[in-house]
Amino acid sequence: MKIAICDDEREICEGLERLIRKQRAEAEVVLFSSGGQLLESRERFQIVLMDIQMEGMSGIETARALRMKDETAVLIFVTALREYVFDAFDVSAFHYLLKPVSEEKFRRVFEKACGEAERRERESGEQLFFRTKSRSFTIRKRDILYVESRGRKVDIHMPKECVTVYSTMNGMEQQLGEDFYRCHRGYLVNLAKVAEYETDRILLGSGETVFMAREKYAEFVKVYMRFLKRGGAVHV
Repeated sequence: MKIAICDDEREICEGLERLIRKQRAEAEVVLFSSGGQLLESRERFQIVLMDIQMEGMSGIETARALRMKDETAVLIFVTALREYVFDAFDVSAFHYLLKPVSEEKFRRVFEKACGEAERRERESGEQLFFRTKSRSFTIRKRDILYVESRGRKVDIHMPKECVTVYSTMNGMEQQLGEDFYRCHRGYLVNLAKVAEYETDRILLGSGETVFMAREKYAEFVKVYMRFLKRGGAVHV
């Protein structure tokens, strides 16, 4: 497992690394002294521990940029600043630890983070297989933005293309599982791609809009909150 620690105080970085080594001696840990340094790295990390108040780019700004290139990293803020907890929620932080962090508290949170990172790794590679008259192909679940009904066919919308296959919305709903929500009889949305929502529409991070049935709004909010708690809830 590859883990990044980002803090402009060297002692904090080294202290967190020692705590990690006690639980995962085999982990590959890389230390960064700034958000810019972390973002410049070409390495992909399963877990990122990061301060919020740093010289130059703040931890929140760094996290927003990080999310643009990696949606699956388990992000833990380790900070002395309580007031940024809601900003952390916006970037799908897994946890929010306040300094000074006790060893026992860190142990509990880090162990959960490792389990979550392993789950995300498994799911990120999960693929669906489709066959048409002219070709057979696979699509990764994580790449799907939303699915749109086209009668006896469905359009599967992804960032760079849209493919049409023979399927029903009920069938797609079963295949895609709990990380997708049927917000309208004609639309099935990937909860991981949601940026904003209103009573009658959902705005995705890609800039696209998916319609939502007004009677589905209350249920959607509950499902989305459960989704965030399951994969990216913020705890103080």
